[in-house]
Amino acid sequence: MKTSAHAASYQPLAERLRPQTLAEVIGQQHILGPGKPLRLAFESGRPHSCILWGPPGVGKTTIARLMARAFDAQFISISAVLGGVKEIREAVQQAESALNGLAPQRTIVFVDEVHRFNKSQQDAFLPHVESGLFTFVGATTENPSFEVNSALLSRAVVYVLQPLGADDLKQIVARAVAEQALPAIENEALERLVAYADGDARRLLNTLETLSITASQAGLERIDDAWLLSVLGQQMRRYDKGGEQFYDTISALHKSVRGSDPDAALYWLVRMLDGGADPRYLARRIVRMAWEDIGLADPRAMQITHDAAQTYERLGSPEGELALAQAILYLAMAPKSNAGYAAYNKARAFVKGDATRPVPLHLRNAPTKLMKQLDYGRGYRYAHDEEGGFAAGESYLPDGMEPPGFYQPVPRGLEIRIGEKLQELRARNAAARGCAEPEK
Repeated sequence: MKTSAHAASYQPLAERLRPQTLAEVIGQQHILGPGKPLRLAFESGRPHSCILWGPPGVGKTTIARLMARAFDAQFISISAVLGGVKEIREAVQQAESALNGLAPQRTIVFVDEVHRFNKSQQDAFLPHVESGLFTFVGATTENPSFEVNSALLSRAVVYVLQPLGADDLKQIVARAVAEQALPAIENEALERLVAYADGDARRLLNTLETLSITASQAGLERIDDAWLLSVLGQQMRRYDKGGEQFYDTISALHKSVRGSDPDAALYWLVRMLDGGADPRYLARRIVRMAWEDIGLADPRAMQITHDAAQTYERLGSPEGELALAQAILYLAMAPKSNAGYAAYNKARAFVKGDATRPVPLHLRNAPTKLMKQLDYGRGYRYAHDEEGGFAAGESYLPDGMEPPGFYQPVPRGLEIRIGEKLQELRARNAAARGCAEPEK
């Protein structure tokens, strides 16, 4: 028979590193720190029904388990995804047995993904919560204002959990290394891991589990960024070599349009049509060229290419190909701007490498009483009521985020006017905020 220690080695890393005391919990200090609401509830010795609302992997289940341990209570877990009325009835019976036994014991009923239960299933908890038979703890990733019955919501305190910060996630990695669950990790690889986890401890732990197994098999003593990338499978996309000539030709077409050479662009288009390329594929690429290389310098280009694609769908070949040819000529002669395309790519790269920043309270929607009590929407300035329809000095970015300057209009076509307008608005913002210079 295997020993308990041996059996424990087969536990998932997430279970092996799960906090056993409140002091071991990483993150959520806004509710678990000294003097904070949930910490005070733990210390009071009197459990109360609550709903833990937050994104995946932030510790909702862990907190519920620690609550049962702190109050020496029986812990019953129900998954709203897999369970139903039968599981609720069984929980009631177990709670009654624990309360009426030789050594009476409290019960905490934990319902994961409580928003998946329908109204009648949620209502089934009400009489038992009111009678004190058990303490109800629900966990949800969805807004309880919309997903939890008002009757149940009124009997539970809502605690809002936040995504884990970078420092929190690094503490988890450090704990895994200290427990010898995986090798040491170089800083660059650590930063990539933290960005990949995006505030989700469960995702991080599952990734560490994979790294642990793979590193052990490879006999690796230290994890660097190159090895991490190979394990996570982030590889450059590669074209099929069998289609090399095809993609070389579409590349030539695109670059001729970008280079404002109508004859070359028309030549490569006809070459492709003559070679049997699907005109619908070419139509899609032409529409993309309008958005990528002309953009807001000439917004008519988007409409013309869209109309050309629609015309081809209606007429087919060969008549519809004329519409594609004339769209190509228009694109070649239109003013060029990749400002929108570049801004989008910069924003994508920034978001991919950044944590998921919370929406500032003043920008949040507040259709319910609970959300208003949480200060959702407080302090928002309605731009239409401001001078010129512009709330000078207002911030629409996450708190603490500097203006990234993704979009930089080029001095060509309509973007000349757009750039002038943008500079004016940025100057007004700078003046309202008391800045020396406009934001970039």
